[in-house]
Amino acid sequence: MQWTAPSEKDTDNAALEKRLWDAADQFRANSGLKAQEYSAPVLGLIFLRFAEVRFDAQRAKLEKASAPARRGSRVDDPAAYHADGVLYLAPGARFDALLNFP
Repeated sequence: MQWTAPSEKDTDNAALEKRLWDAADQFRANSGLKAQEYSAPVLGLIFLRFAEVRFDAQRAKLEKASAPARRGSRVDDPAAYHADGVLYLAPGARFDALLNFP
């Protein structure tokens, strides 16, 4: 039998699995949630992260388009995001803002 070192992907998966178990331990210790209720906040955060990635891409696209234009910028206009099927995220509702909470 020959030993082979784990691949980088296996190491990444192990690190992710450890972080998820650590988060479950935090939920168990610091919240009134039962084990079957962990999915509600976790899936909400996963969705928010997905929405923010799309929001950031659309924001960059709008900033690039409005740079040479002389008319007003549409970067902070929710309709500019909704037109392309992207959720507009208010500054206090973005994933990065939530990371600053304890």
